[in-house]
Amino acid sequence: MAWRLAFAGAPPFAATILRHLLASEHRVGLVYTQPDRPAGRGRKLHPCAVRQAADAAGIEVRTPTRLGDQAQTLHDFDWLIVAAYGLLLPQVVLNAPKHHCLNVHASLLPRWRGAAPVERAILAGDARTGASIMRVTAKLDAGPVYRQSTLDLGEATTGTEATARLAELGAKALLDVLADLPALAATLQDERLACYADKLTPQDALIDWRQSATRIDRQVRALSGRLTAYTALADGARLRVLSARPSSVGAAGLPGTLRRRANSWHVASGEGALELLTVQLNRGKATPQPMATVVNGYPQLLNDGVRLGRRPSH
Repeated sequence: MAWRLAFAGAPPFAATILRHLLASEHRVGLVYTQPDRPAGRGRKLHPCAVRQAADAAGIEVRTPTRLGDQAQTLHDFDWLIVAAYGLLLPQVVLNAPKHHCLNVHASLLPRWRGAAPVERAILAGDARTGASIMRVTAKLDAGPVYRQSTLDLGEATTGTEATARLAELGAKALLDVLADLPALAATLQDERLACYADKLTPQDALIDWRQSATRIDRQVRALSGRLTAYTALADGARLRVLSARPSSVGAAGLPGTLRRRANSWHVASGEGALELLTVQLNRGKATPQPMATVVNGYPQLLNDGVRLGRRPSH
């Protein structure tokens, strides 16, 4: 059955799902998204990924601050599809479509409900995550689940990579669910297994070298494409770590000590060491470069034996 759909979402994850819906038999007649935000050095207003996809398809886009005002409009649609929208849906909106509201969530619910499920899964060292298609309820990400698709998280998987793959898995699962509705039954979540993926904050990006190299590696990978993990230098500069890996050769010294091994650079941590591969120093043009290149360009800041980052409190 071809359904008449409204859609709500904002980031690239949601835009991927929207594009799959647009290529399907279903009819997307209205898109809700976030207002344009300032971005880049010029701080010019830029549309989000969903807005760009909707505009390219010639679909009406709305950016309301109060979704409750949209209930009457939603009476004309069979389903409202939600993916990483960023706003909670009031009950009047949940009741508005002819059938209900469906959410594509990037985790294996009930694990990692909330704002940053992909990043929290990688930070926690989860072996796998997934995409869940659920019926939206008033409680955050707690509705019954129609279908789930699983994604293995390898030891080198980044948040960016996982999010892109989950968008594809989620889109396919959503189309399968829509093909089977309204007869498809949903399964209640086990509240005993629920945990929450808190919103990322700037503190999540600051590297604490007292942590293990394995934990810091997960931090770097999880935050790729988002906040980006970083460490402080002696003059207050920030060194953003774009890619790294646990070191097989180690590094002598207190946590945060930078050591050169041949032409590679390693930082001692609370347990093991981390090899820095690609970094971005907020000096000069601040372009991503290999760690060895940045060291060569700023030897007064980065050299063998220098201490990086937060110091122990004692």
